[in-house]
Amino acid sequence: MQKPEQIYFFATCLIDLLYPKAGLAGMQLIQRAGVEVIFPQDQTCCGQPAFNSGYRDEALAVARAQLACFRRDIPVVVPSGSCTGMIRVHWPELFAGEPDEAQALAVVARTYELTEFLVDVLDVRLQDLGEPIKIAVHTSCAARREAGVADRIQSLVAQLDAVELLVQEREVECCGFGGTFAVKQADVSGAMVKDKTDALRATGATRVISQDCGCLMNIGGAFDKQGAGPRTQHIAEFLWERTES
Repeated sequence: MQKPEQIYFFATCLIDLLYPKAGLAGMQLIQRAGVEVIFPQDQTCCGQPAFNSGYRDEALAVARAQLACFRRDIPVVVPSGSCTGMIRVHWPELFAGEPDEAQALAVVARTYELTEFLVDVLDVRLQDLGEPIKIAVHTSCAARREAGVADRIQSLVAQLDAVELLVQEREVECCGFGGTFAVKQADVSGAMVKDKTDALRATGATRVISQDCGCLMNIGGAFDKQGAGPRTQHIAEFLWERTES
């Protein structure tokens, strides 16, 4: 699609509650590219936590409440691979046969994950103003397998002259978060995140970047518990930090 004049920004509940700087950075990156950002104040959650836990009625109610926030025919940009995956893959199933199915599908059709929007629509060009740094990337399962945007982070990072991207051994593996999976299957989740943190630490990176706050929360929390590990950061905040003078 062509560069739009305006977009909706669907910040996600985790960014709103725990990573507000990532949300602000995402909006600033879009605004700097000359696009007006509209932030609907009534937005909350895409419904993914309830949906993944099997509470379909509750998930539908939460997802339905978002439709009124994104009525206009302009892109909806989401700074989360997992929430993008929920909207694109699971909203059509969730709203199937419902009176507002057509309205939901219209939102689905114009939803973009943030890095996807920056690369594929805005074709942003970045000038690295930061000090040399070594980073590793973790891509969430939903970003990779549902939203299909696993490679967009690398496309953006490749523009940063002073950033060295180190590839982890378990690049395509889950970090063990999975929303409520981490609570319901704590032992399995703990083993998975240990494998992931061991692989990330072994790269020698001093920063771990992702487009999903749930994964960042899980990986960063594991590093804290283990007593050592690189800093974790959302890709939007990382890009803004390195390119804003």
